[in-house]
Amino acid sequence: MAASRSQSAVDLMCQYAAYHRDRRNIATHFVGIPLIVLAVGVLLARIPLELAGFNSNVAWLVWALSTVWYLTRGNLVLGLAVSLVNAALMALAQTVVEHTLGASLAWGIGLFALGWVIQFVGHYYEGRKPAFADDLVGLAVGPMFVVGEALFAGGWGREMLAEIERRAGPTRLRDLARPST
Repeated sequence: MAASRSQSAVDLMCQYAAYHRDRRNIATHFVGIPLIVLAVGVLLARIPLELAGFNSNVAWLVWALSTVWYLTRGNLVLGLAVSLVNAALMALAQTVVEHTLGASLAWGIGLFALGWVIQFVGHYYEGRKPAFADDLVGLAVGPMFVVGEALFAGGWGREMLAEIERRAGPTRLRDLARPST
């Protein structure tokens, strides 16, 4: 998965999908990825930041930068949807950091570890390593993929879904008794 910064949402989703064709793996990503995004938000929200007279924190800066990236992938609906989901997770993270530093760190580290355990369980079913192992851009594509899959389930993006399935193949349930193909 050799992604570049200028790749379109379709290209990125197709490359990511190649690592995520087992439906059990995709299902684990619906839990694991939001937990990881929330955890990163909790950990980064503890770092204050003042920009142009506004008091904020590093979590919101990372959200803003990622939003610009998502919105410049050539699919406005998908870019807006993933940015809104991530904003909701950042807002939730703000409520966690209102607790003590120790409690915030425990929640942030705990959610991060739990999210990754769930991800690795999914990749056991997949029989493949996570996409980010070949390209770190996969870490940014993960939330976009999960939001895209939710939108596909609701009937949105039929053309994109068809292109993903043309390039990466349909989803399936891998037979765990046989080697990965």
